[in-house]
Amino acid sequence: MQPRHLLLPLVFVSGMVSLGLEFGASRLLAPYFGTSLPVWGILIGLILIYLSAGYVIGGRLADRFPRAELLFQLTAWAGVWIGLIPPAAYPILLKSQQGFAQISIGLVAGTLAAVVLLFAVPVTLLGCVSPFAIRLLLRDVSHGGNTAGAVYALSTVGSIIGTFLPVFVLIPDFGTRVTLVAFSLVLLLISVVGLWRNRRIFALLLAVVLAATFFLPYGPKPPEVGRLVYERDSAYNFIQVVQVGTRTELLLNEGQAVHSIYDPNSPLTGGPWDYFLIANYFRPAQRTEPVPHQVAILGLAGGTEVRQYVAAYSHQVQITGVEIDPAVVQVAKRYFHADEPELHTVVADARYWLATTRERYDVICLDAYQAPYIPWYMATEQFFQLVRQHLRPGGVAVLNAGRTATNYALVAAMASTMRSVFDDIYLVDTPDYANTLIYGTTEPTTMGDIIHNLELAREPLVEEVAASAIYQGNLRRSPYHGQVYTDDLAPVENLIDQIIFSYATARH
Repeated sequence: MQPRHLLLPLVFVSGMVSLGLEFGASRLLAPYFGTSLPVWGILIGLILIYLSAGYVIGGRLADRFPRAELLFQLTAWAGVWIGLIPPAAYPILLKSQQGFAQISIGLVAGTLAAVVLLFAVPVTLLGCVSPFAIRLLLRDVSHGGNTAGAVYALSTVGSIIGTFLPVFVLIPDFGTRVTLVAFSLVLLLISVVGLWRNRRIFALLLAVVLAATFFLPYGPKPPEVGRLVYERDSAYNFIQVVQVGTRTELLLNEGQAVHSIYDPNSPLTGGPWDYFLIANYFRPAQRTEPVPHQVAILGLAGGTEVRQYVAAYSHQVQITGVEIDPAVVQVAKRYFHADEPELHTVVADARYWLATTRERYDVICLDAYQAPYIPWYMATEQFFQLVRQHLRPGGVAVLNAGRTATNYALVAAMASTMRSVFDDIYLVDTPDYANTLIYGTTEPTTMGDIIHNLELAREPLVEEVAASAIYQGNLRRSPYHGQVYTDDLAPVENLIDQIIFSYATARH
């Protein structure tokens, strides 16, 4: 087959690989840098810069050396480079983990830049393809528009495939490394066919890619503490299960926060999960202990709160756990014993589920945040209005917010926003974790009411948490009256970036 006959298939494959490479890059970074808006912005912006450079370079090369063989050589080298990215990035990414442990902004930023720069060469080379192919296919200026339109349409169709294939098949089923290697091999194969006269050279390069990707070190991301038990990519998260002593812990994405704990020796953890147990006590003064009967947990994760509610209230409580990631649900059942008969699990986005269900609850626990970042659309006045609509009379919403020892900016933002919806707002700091629980009531209450109700607790677990909230957690009415976040304006990620930067600079 003549190389010119492969130009349109090459355009299709290059469009597919360029988008697949973008998703592969995001998943490669997720275990170390997360999937926040700033990370996506840096990644997409730089890839667009690389593509733009490729368009210019490809156009100039095509005018100067209008040979199909040169174009196939460029894509062959791009394929080789893509296949070598996973093993090349691995030691750099381990440095970023060291930077997080040391709170070193320079080391973290440097490793992020180094990894993103790894994608500069293949993306720039892929950017050369469309203008180069147009120049080679163009035989008559009067048909130039038709030729260019056909090339860009075919490239876009390839990009569509390159969007859906990694998102729905390759990454969740086979992982990031296999995804990048698969795109590398597809690009190399069509390039080798186009370079049939020089096939031995590029067949050797193909063997190099295969050897490097499967024999160079690219192991699992080591946890900072404990022994790694399980690790996988899902459509939503990079998931790790870690054993630390008798505790099984769930880590997601960059792993800078523990999302669930299972300890067969005790249902209590000393962490923020415990303080969800006392949410139903934030009511006007009661005559008897206010035991909850219907509880919704938005952000089920490993089901730590579920086990605590069941341990405290046994068969008196029914729990609906909402989790967006089905892979996390599987992990919760396999490693965290989230299989209590009192639990009804729903796989859905929490806000969409609230908007479509008719059920109402005594307590709604909001723990769907992926520290340090949180979904902005679950931090707005409109979202909390939706939460209140699904609370029974006197019901309580409780939210887990992160902070530092001195910076309560996120707590202030969430408490101020919740205040626009709920009657009263109360705060409890977790003694051993950098978290504050924010309680929103649907009836006017006083501090005397809350303390009275907490002192009614007779369930041993609840009694212990209640005492901790009163004597160690600085139980108080919220003093915050700041900006109310809305669906139109919720700069939550900028706020968290400022908190992280302030904390890191204060350490140095």
